[in-house]
Amino acid sequence: MSPNALIPSHRKPRRPSASSRALRAGVTGGFLTLAVTGATVPANAAEKPVSETQEMPTITTALATSAARSADTAEQVAFNYERQALQDSAFSKAAKAAEKHKAEAVKKAKAEAKKKAEEARKAKEAAQARASRSSERSTLSAPSSSSATGSTAALVSFLKAQLGKAYVLGSSGPSSYDCSGLTQAAFNQIGIDLPRVSQDQSTAGTQVGLDNLQVGDILYWGSAGSAYHVGVYVGGGKFIGAQNSSTGIVERPLDYDMPTGAVRVL
Repeated sequence: MSPNALIPSHRKPRRPSASSRALRAGVTGGFLTLAVTGATVPANAAEKPVSETQEMPTITTALATSAARSADTAEQVAFNYERQALQDSAFSKAAKAAEKHKAEAVKKAKAEAKKKAEEARKAKEAAQARASRSSERSTLSAPSSSSATGSTAALVSFLKAQLGKAYVLGSSGPSSYDCSGLTQAAFNQIGIDLPRVSQDQSTAGTQVGLDNLQVGDILYWGSAGSAYHVGVYVGGGKFIGAQNSSTGIVERPLDYDMPTGAVRVL
């Protein structure tokens, strides 16, 4: 006997399984009958471990589960990539559209600003032109001898010297005048011979508009050729004339008694 035979083993005795016990019982009888094949197997045939037949299905199921999970993960990753690609494409298109819209808005704003600047320039030029024409009219219609020169100054000076004298029908001076007598005497001072009566004086020169008067223009009331009253424009929107017996010779604004027309003889 070996010296170690009496030393108890530290391993726990393996408890035989039911199948092992049945197998051993069959072996004792000298033969083993298998239900799977219905064949008689010798008792000394190799016993296939129970654990091997039980572990294989477990391993196969785990592998299948792992493969399915891997497939799901791959599919999810592919889906995520596709979704991200679509989002990136949408963002890119939106950015391009926004950039295009911005460029169009800037272009439109520049066009509007250019249009407004052009309109402002034209308005300024028109205002300057109106101011220039107004200045020219003011210069042409400036009153008295300070702005008038030559014969015009002499004409206005004579008329102002007659202010306050009496109106007498048919008189031509020097102490009193009627309307046509005053204008005839005034133009005689500068060498211009006018007809004696208002009707003829209203056609003695070139017809001019009341919005384009110059100093020395003859104003008339009534129609040209049959006027019933005359006076002389002295500038500043005023005229001098022998009005009537109540007022005598006076200087009045045009709107005091707006004339019908005017003629220019200077």
